[in-house]
Amino acid sequence: MSKTSFAVIGCGHIGKRHAAIIHGNAEAELSALCDILPKDELGLQAYDVPFFRDINTFLGSNPEVDVVNICTPNGLHAAHAIAALQSGKHVVIEKPMALYAADCKEIIATAEKMDRRVFCVMQNRFSPPSIWLKDIISKNILGDIYYVQVNCFWNRDARYYTGKTWHGTKDLDGGTLFTQFSHFIDTLLWLFGDIHHIHSDLADFNHDTLTAFEDSGVVHFRFNRGGLGSFHFSTSVFDANYESSIRIIGSKGTVEVGGQYMNEVKYCHIENYTLPELPPTNAPNKYGAYTGSAANHHYIIQNVIDVLHGDAGIATTAMEGMLVVDVIERIYAAGK
Repeated sequence: MSKTSFAVIGCGHIGKRHAAIIHGNAEAELSALCDILPKDELGLQAYDVPFFRDINTFLGSNPEVDVVNICTPNGLHAAHAIAALQSGKHVVIEKPMALYAADCKEIIATAEKMDRRVFCVMQNRFSPPSIWLKDIISKNILGDIYYVQVNCFWNRDARYYTGKTWHGTKDLDGGTLFTQFSHFIDTLLWLFGDIHHIHSDLADFNHDTLTAFEDSGVVHFRFNRGGLGSFHFSTSVFDANYESSIRIIGSKGTVEVGGQYMNEVKYCHIENYTLPELPPTNAPNKYGAYTGSAANHHYIIQNVIDVLHGDAGIATTAMEGMLVVDVIERIYAAGK
């Protein structure tokens, strides 16, 4: 079986992670890298592959790659994904898929026109507690869902928003829900479906000189399938990340998954049910002084390979990626 060839566009922290995982996968081949900064400055000397400083130059070279991984700033995802699709490449798009649902629709339309695949990165779906939650929800083990509460309380301060990168800008970052917490919006939608009757209260407590958007919010809503929900978030936690948790109250039981990265089952009390022993969750990604969600990107890359070989379905589809963006847009609109 021939190897699946990849190129990575955008070689910051997350792009380097993609490159390393592709390089280490026996079924994959890292064929090219692209970033606006010089290769030596990025610390990519270990990869003896063609390096480009511009995506148009890269695509114009007619590269023999199967998949282009879009790891550029959020606000560039749509333009870069569409360009790669128009060149006949499949694309992997880091979260969020784009900053506007309209751009997501254009990505999907281009993929359909070119008969190419779009893979969205939502690696938290591969964490054992997330897989367990999906199983018990899908099997109706919790019964009717009455109430769901998600809490995301992290720290992002001047060590992160340095003013020297795209982080914190409205056009390239987009907002806290896009960059920090879109994984948990995805978890909510993946488990329970779309929402309506959204009410948002957003605030900027201590990031007014660091970012162009909110740092905290309280969101209330109803699920289309029934039940109430709330999403509480903040990046104003002192010094270090505190928690990412989900609490679910159903007619047959109550569960809580918590920890800093929604990585531990904290409570499980369900009628005629015993919690199985779950595999350990991978350690979180490290980005300099900061940590993020679980290091599950290797599952994403393997899923791409398996799909293109006809052995699997896409783990997170373009339609699912678009729904996350659409819901975030609606949350922000409700908070104005």
